[in-house]
Amino acid sequence: MEVRIQAIHFDATQRLEAFIQKKAERLARHNTAISVIDVTLKVVKPETAMNKEAVIKVSIPTHEDIVATKVADTFEEAVDLGMEALDRQLEKRKEKK
Repeated sequence: MEVRIQAIHFDATQRLEAFIQKKAERLARHNTAISVIDVTLKVVKPETAMNKEAVIKVSIPTHEDIVATKVADTFEEAVDLGMEALDRQLEKRKEKK
């Protein structure tokens, strides 16, 4: 599984990248078919509270991609909320089979 992190108009810290990697690995445990997780981070203008956006796209061969977009006070919180939403979507997809 490959995790691609893209920070738009800022540099993501090593700590943030490690946090995202850890959350992505937890998500991959639920579905071993996940090939790529794309995480795009950006600061939404105007710069006020709740201005950190995380867009997470999970690619699974033979299925259509799953996307979650979350906005929060911190990137960690936005990524955490997005991963939880994706986890629920993957569970629903698994139950349908």
